[in-house]
Amino acid sequence: MREIAYTVHTFKEDETYVAYVPELDVSSCGATREEAMRNIHDAVEGFLESSAAHGSLEWVLEEAGYRRHGAHWESPEYVGVDRQTARVA
Repeated sequence: MREIAYTVHTFKEDETYVAYVPELDVSSCGATREEAMRNIHDAVEGFLESSAAHGSLEWVLEEAGYRRHGAHWESPEYVGVDRQTARVA
């Protein structure tokens, strides 16, 4: 069994909590932050297990920016999350 580290961003859309994993472009939601976190864990595991079953896990991880170090996969290094604004005419 391999362990794959990932980052979870959480935010609210109206009354729903959304959990998003940018490395893998996987999201899930829940009525509470805790539920969204449980659901994203299940969604990521399902996505990775499905990729492994189809023989595409290495390709998926490499495309997502992961690098293999022996039997270990190193996740992309995030150096910041910034909030910016844009003007729209």
